[in-house]
Amino acid sequence: MGTTNETLPFFTQFIQFKAQYNDLPTFTFFVIANSIVCGYLVLSLPVSVFHIIRSTAAVNSRIVLVIFDTVMLALLTAGASAAAAIVYLAHKGNASANWFAICQQFNSFCERISASLIGSFGGVVVFMLLIMTSAVAISRR
Repeated sequence: MGTTNETLPFFTQFIQFKAQYNDLPTFTFFVIANSIVCGYLVLSLPVSVFHIIRSTAAVNSRIVLVIFDTVMLALLTAGASAAAAIVYLAHKGNASANWFAICQQFNSFCERISASLIGSFGGVVVFMLLIMTSAVAISRR
């Protein structure tokens, strides 16, 4: 999503229409939210590996990980949901608000933002599964 842009010429090469992800604050929030979640996952990976290797490790740190995972799930869901609303408007538009569908002109831009959104909602599903398996593992001990 962070590299998504498309330029369309209009009459001449000097007048062009350009669409970038950072033109809309919602897409910027989407990119920042995904970056924060990705950074958290990189930082929490060593702790998770430690818990796998030493299964008798403290339950409190496992609970803290589940809490932070839940917070990251909420952030990821918020970013993806906000971006989904804008992607819907980009594809369908809204006649009563005079918002026109831009995906008829900016095909490549819309394909890339839609693919990013699908990947993010895939991450939401994976996070849900991670939280459920972590909670089950904690409850067994």
